[in-house]
Amino acid sequence: MSQTLNPPAALRVPPARPVPRLLSAAGITAGPLFLALGLAQGLTRPGFDFTRNALSQLSLGALGWIQVTVFLLTGLLVIGGAIAIRRTLRDTPGGTWAPRLLGVFGTSFLVAGVFRADPGAGFPAGAPEDRVTSLSAHGAVHLLSGAVGYLALCTAFLVLARHFAAGRQRGWALALRLVTVGVLAGFAASATTVAAFTAGAGLGLLALSAVTARLTLPMCR
Repeated sequence: MSQTLNPPAALRVPPARPVPRLLSAAGITAGPLFLALGLAQGLTRPGFDFTRNALSQLSLGALGWIQVTVFLLTGLLVIGGAIAIRRTLRDTPGGTWAPRLLGVFGTSFLVAGVFRADPGAGFPAGAPEDRVTSLSAHGAVHLLSGAVGYLALCTAFLVLARHFAAGRQRGWALALRLVTVGVLAGFAASATTVAAFTAGAGLGLLALSAVTARLTLPMCR
């Protein structure tokens, strides 16, 4: 007579909770939405120059409320995506810290929406033509939130790269490591050109959308 043996409780892995589609969609759309709305505003706001001005400066001026709303919405969407990834990666390598770090990244957008960037480089109208050399209190908080947020994102990418490597998905592991280098290189070159900063930030946002889709959509796993 055969007998079925159950594994010890410590070895049982609880089934992953289903990920609500709304949370997955939130994380996937956050980056493209932020970039698309930033591009649309940059092309239509008088005096804005992508080679001189950062997207953050769109929060200034009479229409600045649009970009403030974009910051706040993006932050909430990123946090929603972090929750979706947490549900997917529960009890797996990276399942604890990657979502936490992505939550920090999302929160940085909320802070950036409340504390606006400083005017400069000719934007908005009437601002000094030179780049910002001294920061106001709100400008310093805005800059610090972005720095902390993107460092958290890059760290999350490295954590997720380890997750993919453990699952023998070496292509994704390598891609996330290369993206991390690209984001950091863009930020390092921002002292020379604002466009490098925008490119690095955009790369990070698009990579986050891709990895969120890969992790949370059944059809992409």
